[in-house]
Amino acid sequence: MEDSRLRKTRGIAAQETGPGPGRYSLPPTVGFVNHDYTRFTSPAHSFHQRLNSSLPLKDSSPGPCYYVEPEVTRFGRARGPSYSMLGRHKPPGLLWTPGPGAYSPERFPPPSQHRPPSFSMGARTRYRPVDHVPAPNSYTLPTLLGPRIPSKPSSPCFTISARINRGSYSEDLSKAPGPGGYSTTDPNVYLCRQPAFSMLGRLQKPTSTFPTPGPGTHSPEKVTVHWKRSPSYSLGVRHSEYLMPLIVDAAEW
Repeated sequence: MEDSRLRKTRGIAAQETGPGPGRYSLPPTVGFVNHDYTRFTSPAHSFHQRLNSSLPLKDSSPGPCYYVEPEVTRFGRARGPSYSMLGRHKPPGLLWTPGPGAYSPERFPPPSQHRPPSFSMGARTRYRPVDHVPAPNSYTLPTLLGPRIPSKPSSPCFTISARINRGSYSEDLSKAPGPGGYSTTDPNVYLCRQPAFSMLGRLQKPTSTFPTPGPGTHSPEKVTVHWKRSPSYSLGVRHSEYLMPLIVDAAEW
């Protein structure tokens, strides 16, 4: 009876292609990264690139010859207590202390004596803004006039209405005009005509070529010709020295 199962044949190593010896590498023993952990790490040094010429301008660190105080140790600063003298501090502010004259002991009675109670009158307190209490004059009593008060008896009241044209004594049923609706006839129509006069306008003032003065222009109270008076004299003009005097014939005796 034949075995139905497939038999596995062995492979030939020469026929199988695998990685060569060059594919395997051991971890390096130089440096620090990926160093072989079975070996001790030797000191490693590296070469840095050349520094820039402007580096001294940027690097402000002290050089190797800087001064270290002797009191600074690797355990810290070791020195004794030291003191310094500072200036006097400025006072924070002047004290406004009242002097002896600011007190008035005479206004206060001796504390050992009894005195009656004293009261003072302060200002009126302000109302609180949340206390909206109405004042007494905000309330009003209902009026007692009319029948609209349910808790009070009302007196009889009357009203006056407007005049009614229909059914009243002034209603005009016949629609006839009254005596005042007729106009009167002029008596000059059926009687003798009465004399009639008319008033004309003002006539034009007559013109005159001679300006005659009015009555108000004269002043008769200033005329004194008809009055009795004493003789009066007047001074004439000065005559010349070279004027020839009047010579009349002398009378012969």
